[in-house]
Amino acid sequence: MQKRILVTGASGFIGSFICQEGLDRGFEVWAGMRGTSSSQFLTDERLKFATLDLGNYERLCSQLRDLKAQMDGHGWDYVVHAAGATKSLKREGFFKVNTEGTLHLVNALRAEDMMPERFIFVSSLSVFGAVREQPVRKATADNPWIYAPIVDTDTPQPNTAYGESKLKAEQWLDTQTDLPCVTLRLTGVYGPRERDYFLMAQSIKQHIDFAAGFSPQEITFVYVRDVVQAVFQSFTAPNALGKKYFLSDGQVYNSRAFSDLLQRELGNPWVLHLKAPLWFLKAVCAVSGTVSKAMGKLTTLNLDKYHILSQRNWQCDIAPARRDLGYNPEWPLDRGVVETVAWYKQAGWL
Repeated sequence: MQKRILVTGASGFIGSFICQEGLDRGFEVWAGMRGTSSSQFLTDERLKFATLDLGNYERLCSQLRDLKAQMDGHGWDYVVHAAGATKSLKREGFFKVNTEGTLHLVNALRAEDMMPERFIFVSSLSVFGAVREQPVRKATADNPWIYAPIVDTDTPQPNTAYGESKLKAEQWLDTQTDLPCVTLRLTGVYGPRERDYFLMAQSIKQHIDFAAGFSPQEITFVYVRDVVQAVFQSFTAPNALGKKYFLSDGQVYNSRAFSDLLQRELGNPWVLHLKAPLWFLKAVCAVSGTVSKAMGKLTTLNLDKYHILSQRNWQCDIAPARRDLGYNPEWPLDRGVVETVAWYKQAGWL
């Protein structure tokens, strides 16, 4: 019998890739999304759609009940909870979507007797914050990196509302003993359709590259297709239940690596590389965030963004994911940027 998947946040960047991969692997894929969400990247005729209101528990239960009837009284074998808010005008917006939405979904699945074989929670490295910012070694020719990777035994200290809301959801999921959950903590995810890193490509095309801080910064990335690989490996990995895994491409990069690759793929336009002190960035972000709230419009620069840009160490240990999931990242940054920029150009974004 064909296995069924529900992907929440299906209209989003990561969710849309998970949906397509599920179809390609022969699953019956249900794209879970709000009624107002765009289906721009969900055009495959094999997709089934599930309108879900994660913000309203009673309505969500009713929606799940109707969907269960459509599936002859059965639910989904796997649920990938990729829905989430990465931007919000107000702090409480992150908790309403990322924390309460997760609680509502799990409780509604339980109430309607639709608990899946596996529940995959898409989380973030941001739950840890800046926990390993002190250099532990001197750079050498063999190892140019001075910081130590964040490991899963470190104590999370999120420094953004987004990270706090994801951590709170993780902690609640840990208490649900009947939930077969696997949590994936992603570092910076990029690829076709992604909009935040696109802004960097757009800036470089306009001849400006901006960086924050003068002390060394060590960054990690993960290409969206590698994230998708880990999601499907999490469905059946026997030792993964109840565990949390960092995902990156297994490499570490300096603060110029991404912009240099973008510059190359854009035909090497001349670029003015600007570096601002952190105190200046903090002031700009504080003012921008205040104006944004007053005008009721989202902005890229706010104090949460300041904490992200100012963090010096984004290394993380993916050895447990390699061991338990069989995770083997196939897209280092130089390969991923080529496909990403090519898509931006083809889609008319650049």
